[in-house]
Amino acid sequence: MIGKKMQEAINEQIKHELESAYLYLSMAAYFHSEGLDGMAQWMRAQTQEELVHAMKFFDHIRDRDGRVELLPLAQPKREWTSPLQAFQEAYQHEQFISSKIDGLVKLAAAEGDHPASILLQWFVTEQVEEEASTSKVAQMLERIGDSGHGLVMLDRELGTRSFTASTTEGGTE
Repeated sequence: MIGKKMQEAINEQIKHELESAYLYLSMAAYFHSEGLDGMAQWMRAQTQEELVHAMKFFDHIRDRDGRVELLPLAQPKREWTSPLQAFQEAYQHEQFISSKIDGLVKLAAAEGDHPASILLQWFVTEQVEEEASTSKVAQMLERIGDSGHGLVMLDRELGTRSFTASTTEGGTE
């Protein structure tokens, strides 16, 4: 059985993961409107990944006889001044999520919640990857600057990203 504090904290994390999906879907819409369908595809894949993350937390509560409570989601931003700004904000958002995961790790340790600790170790590793991938794209966009040719090439490269449940270890059942 999951403890009350951990259940509440994981319910809050489900909200953060769903807000991440909502934000990335909003970024996908922005990129589509800018004719950057490759970047939109990258964000759509990211949206799917965030939904899987939310469901991992959802299933964790359920599997431990807890009660999932879906909390209200914040309205995501809709416009960015450039692809660079969008990816910089995606990177900042992933840093925010990492800080939330770190807080859950500390809570699990304080509560002696070993099942949550095991789950959260997967998320710690995942967040390293999330921060690295968004940071890398932001750095490439900084290097590209005003080069339209560079932007088209990067857009094409990012459009090759696809999402399958197998890309996220231990996908939901």
